[in-house]
Amino acid sequence: MWTQGRWAALAVLSIILLLSKEAAPIEVPLDLKQPPTIVKQSLKDYIVDPRDNIIIECEAKGNPVPTFQWRRNGKFFNVGKDPRVTMRIRSGTLEFRSSGKPEDYEGEYQCFASNDFGTAISNKILLRVSKSPLWPKEVLEPVTVREGVSLILPCNPPPGLPPPETFWMDSSIMPIPQDKRVSMGLNGDLFFSNVLAKDANADYSCNARFEFTHTIQQKNPYTLKVQTKEPYNDTFLNSTDLYGVRNVPETQPTFLSPKGLASSKIVLRGEQLLLECIGAGVPTPSIDWFKRGGDLPAKKVKLENFNKTLRILNVSEEDSGGYICMASNKMGSIRHSVEVQVKAAPYWLDKPTNLVLAPEENGRLVCRANGNPKPTIQWLVNGEPIESSLPNPNQQVLGDTIMFHSVQIGSSAVYQCNASNEHGYLLANAFVSILDMAPRMLGPKNQLIKVIENNRTFLDCPFFGSPFPVLRWFKNGLGSGLDGGQYKLYPNGTLEINQARPEDQGTYTCVASNILGKMENQVRLEVKEPTRIVRAPEHVTKPRGSTVRFDCRVKRDSSLPVTVTWLKDDKPLSFSWTFGGRLRKDDESLTIQNVNPEDGGTYTCTAKSEIDEDSASARLTVIGRPDPPQDLELSDPSARSVRLTWVPGSENNSPVTQFLVQFEEDKWEPGKWQNLSIYDGNLNSVNLQLSPFVNYQFRVIAINAVGQSQPSHPSARYQTSGAPPDVIPGGLQGWGNKKNNMEITWQPLQNTERNGPNLRYVVSWRRKDTEQEWNNITTIRAKHIIHNTDTYVPYEIKIQAINDFGHSPESNVVIGYTGEDKPSAAPTELRVSKINSTKVNVHWVPVDPSTVNGEFKEYKLYYWREASLIKGLKVNKTKLHKGFFTTAEHPSGILTELFPYSKYKIYMVVANREHEGPQSNTVEFYTKEGEPGAPKYFRIQRHTDRVHLKWDKPQEPNGVLIGYTLQYHTVNGTQAGERKVQSFLPNVTEYIMDLPHRLTRFKFYLAARTQVGAGEVYAVESPHFANEGNGSMKSIQVNQQPFIKLAGLVAGAKYRLRVYSHEHHSISSDFVTFETGRAYKEQEDIATQGWFIGLMCAVALLVLILLIVCFIKRSRGGKYPVREKKDLPLDPVDHKDQDGSFDYQS
Repeated sequence: MWTQGRWAALAVLSIILLLSKEAAPIEVPLDLKQPPTIVKQSLKDYIVDPRDNIIIECEAKGNPVPTFQWRRNGKFFNVGKDPRVTMRIRSGTLEFRSSGKPEDYEGEYQCFASNDFGTAISNKILLRVSKSPLWPKEVLEPVTVREGVSLILPCNPPPGLPPPETFWMDSSIMPIPQDKRVSMGLNGDLFFSNVLAKDANADYSCNARFEFTHTIQQKNPYTLKVQTKEPYNDTFLNSTDLYGVRNVPETQPTFLSPKGLASSKIVLRGEQLLLECIGAGVPTPSIDWFKRGGDLPAKKVKLENFNKTLRILNVSEEDSGGYICMASNKMGSIRHSVEVQVKAAPYWLDKPTNLVLAPEENGRLVCRANGNPKPTIQWLVNGEPIESSLPNPNQQVLGDTIMFHSVQIGSSAVYQCNASNEHGYLLANAFVSILDMAPRMLGPKNQLIKVIENNRTFLDCPFFGSPFPVLRWFKNGLGSGLDGGQYKLYPNGTLEINQARPEDQGTYTCVASNILGKMENQVRLEVKEPTRIVRAPEHVTKPRGSTVRFDCRVKRDSSLPVTVTWLKDDKPLSFSWTFGGRLRKDDESLTIQNVNPEDGGTYTCTAKSEIDEDSASARLTVIGRPDPPQDLELSDPSARSVRLTWVPGSENNSPVTQFLVQFEEDKWEPGKWQNLSIYDGNLNSVNLQLSPFVNYQFRVIAINAVGQSQPSHPSARYQTSGAPPDVIPGGLQGWGNKKNNMEITWQPLQNTERNGPNLRYVVSWRRKDTEQEWNNITTIRAKHIIHNTDTYVPYEIKIQAINDFGHSPESNVVIGYTGEDKPSAAPTELRVSKINSTKVNVHWVPVDPSTVNGEFKEYKLYYWREASLIKGLKVNKTKLHKGFFTTAEHPSGILTELFPYSKYKIYMVVANREHEGPQSNTVEFYTKEGEPGAPKYFRIQRHTDRVHLKWDKPQEPNGVLIGYTLQYHTVNGTQAGERKVQSFLPNVTEYIMDLPHRLTRFKFYLAARTQVGAGEVYAVESPHFANEGNGSMKSIQVNQQPFIKLAGLVAGAKYRLRVYSHEHHSISSDFVTFETGRAYKEQEDIATQGWFIGLMCAVALLVLILLIVCFIKRSRGGKYPVREKKDLPLDPVDHKDQDGSFDYQS
């Protein structure tokens, strides 16, 4: 997110206004009589296009309206005599029609604007017609040079007005490449620091572009021939020592431009300084610049044209001095010194301005200018030298100042000051107007100004009068005048308030007064809070189809209406059909639904009031799957490879990271596309490694962070030639599934690994450790079974793939085994030791390995729980087993996870991969007593003043129970009270405990005990009341958005809550557990309160009186209908309108 707040711009604007108000002269209202003032004129050096009408501007104001005359080359120019020249009405602007020769009107023009009070004159306007002459016809002989020498190809463009821009091109209209060695100089010539053989060319052509006519003139091309010692080819371009390998002698640097070791240059102040040094030598010299006696002005200097040109913009006097350029290579260096002098055309120090005086007043006109050389000052009056004008006793010329004293009505005139030196001139008009007038206000009356708090504020009060009035400001009609502190008064009547604050609001009065009277005006100032975007939009990157929201929350002054507008890429955002109704705007945000790539851009929110505005911008980047690659081409074909090239599609703002190349072949699985290779996203041409005898076609898929593009269109098909298989079938193994056979299997070759037609496999085998010949068979299947073998004997196996083109290499020999039989012997002397409550050590005598009749897998111990030693306890007698893999001479193992205090039986067998052998002897043992399990249940029933605990003995006592241990403590939030212990005999399964207070809660911990110790603990917490804690479930159906308020909960109770669909109960949230807060204070039993007893007595007495009255009424024969009212159930909820439920449980 970036903010485009206007406050910095407003501050700069305020400073500009401040400077303009301070410097602006007093304007005389145009409805008053006044001498002429030139308001618009053409440039001093005025170059025009000969194809257009020529217009020389001269506009002036005055009262009466001025009349205009022109001088051309110092003589009166009679406009009316030339039918091609007209002067605009009420204007001095001349227009020359383009017919005829425009060169006839070249010359120096000056405009004179006159009325009854004087004459103002324009600058002398030098009118010149632009020229674009043709290149002179010339025959250029071929230029022949030796390789390594320097060369200058001169350009010498035709002299144009203004001078043309030059550049070098070849016959193909391509620029001549320029570098440190070859470049164009400031004069347009093409400089070669040294010539190489590769420079030989027949079309070095200099071109001149003429700006005004928009034409390009081309010089006849040069032909450059290079004499070499070595033949030239492109391999030399990669050499690090180009000159050495070309046998070009190395030379010390010299200068091609400028000539000699020193030169001088004059530049005018404010213009640009251009210095050039172009060196020659082998190797090509480097150019460095220095300034004598100091450093180069880093902020003003630009080094261009490969350091050969030094440019300084807006030259000032401190840029004068000596500049040194040094050309150097490894053979040496050379220096050239340029002495720069900065001269100056005249520039103003104090420009004369209009002067308004009352009769008998004094004044002066000042004209001060500087330059190098120092300019001379010449005064004129009404366009004529002041020396030749009529004598005026009320004025005195003192060099650059004219003094006026005791002026009189009728002496108004226009004075001109001309400051000139050899480099130019300045001309300024300033009238002296003699008026006698009371003050008058020039601005609107009773103006309302609204400003933003803490901004610099200007209250304008334009006025006029002669003598010049004194102006003062007052606030709310009070005070002695505002000036000083945070107020500043300008000569033109403007009052500045440094920082407007709310207390600065009010009515300000400006009063202008002179000896002829006074005049006042009022300005009402209101100070407003600024408009601010307090929550600005932020940069967003979203995938296509998502919803984007840009915030724009605005804080504003309550009295200023604010309009919030949105721009996209600096253009107003359309909320109509352009976005298909996907845009939604409210007071604080902009939402775009289903965004697409065209929605990407910079969105700007602008909040604008009548006096200020604020804006903020953020960029939306819509990323999407890349577009599919295009234009697939195949090239560089070979037996097992081909080059695939494609044009990547649009990345849709998410860089492509990978390209997936897929293939389809039409022999084995036609129409099925398979992955071939993945390549980096910066590639678009890859060499594909292929398999023989496959008719390929390819397609490419682009992948970025969003996903995969659609596949490209398929390429043309490419058929590879056949070859013998080069892949050995993998996964070769042999194993018997019967005791007298062996099944040999392998992984068949992939279709793309066949390499040719009629793929088959040659399988070979022989018994291991014998010198038998290899048996073999050729098959197209992926397995082969050998029959009538001995039981579990090893075989050597190998395989080879062949097709019509030949065979693959043979595989390595692998060892396979024939089938297994049942083991013929059982483990003996099975016994146990170190019996405890849950585990026992097992020992046995192993079998002879030859009796396993297969690959030894494990000794498998079968065990089961025969009975519990506790009478009447039923047990699960499921037979379990545990394997022991050991080849030790005296094997043993540990049997774990047994039940304590139980009778067990075990036996053992030996197992190979397929079979188990006969059983060993059966062993019986008894586990010892252990710690009991948790009680089967532990329940709490709470009454008003006591708690009833019930439990049952453990499911697994794991021994003889000797009792129960109950521990409990009070619970208050997260704090626990002192823990108390209670013991019970084994036949006790309930306990009643009195409560010290009805609101007290307890947590209970119950454990059974045997002789070994206490067992697993069952912990419960008491609920608040008797109807709590029973696991009851309550459901409430809702048909509204969150939040939902649950009422009727009990303080200090724990609840489990979930939300589920009323129609589909399987759609449910997880349970969450929460606890309600405790009551604020303990309730007192109102039944014991005196006021409650008295109230109940009064109610009983009133009921008794009513019964007596009713009895008397009935006895008099009154009949009253009696109607029984039953408790009606609540109206059922309309399930059709419900879409959700939730339940909770305490």
